[in-house]
Parts: sequence; C-alpha cells; structure tokens
Amino acid sequence: MVLSRGWSLFLVAVGVWTWAIWPRFAVAIWNDERAWSAGVVGEGSPTGFLWVHALLIAASLVIGTTVGVLGIRAYRAARRPSPSSPSAPPSPR
Repeated sequence: MVLSRGWSLFLVAVGVWTWAIWPRFAVAIWNDERAWSAGVVGEGSPTGFLWVHALLIAASLVIGTTVGVLGIRAYRAARRPSPSSPSAPPSPR
C-alpha cells in the first residue's frame, strides 16, 4: 500500500509533534512534588505518579517515532514510480 504525499506528511507531522510535546511534559512531571516521596523535587524516591507518567511518555515517544518513520518511508515510496506502471511509453510496432 502506498500512501499519498499528503497523508505521508501528516504522519511525519505527528512524529514531530510528539517530540515537541512529550519531552516538555516529562520536565513538568519531573518538577512536580507528587513525583517524589519527600514532596520536594528530586528528593526521596520516585513515586508511582512519576513511574506511570514516565511509562506513558516513553510509550508515546516510541509510537510517535514509529509513526514519523513510517511517514518518511511512505513519502519516499510515493515519490518512486510503481513497478507496475511503465516508466516509458511502449514502443510502436
């Protein structure tokens, strides 16, 4: 299956968006008092709040990266002529 260039670029944009949003969210979670057992950022052990959000962030980054890579591959495939279509018109007989 070959996607159109438009859909391919959409997938690439989703991948870029993922990397623009989730790292900032990770910083916000890290700096949240609920992420640490002592109630002070960086002190004490990580709480379930931090671990759950870290897992969600990691999964989202993996999925977003995969979608972006698939978008790049689809864009490249859309640029190539398909093997079933002739590259040159048939010669007259």
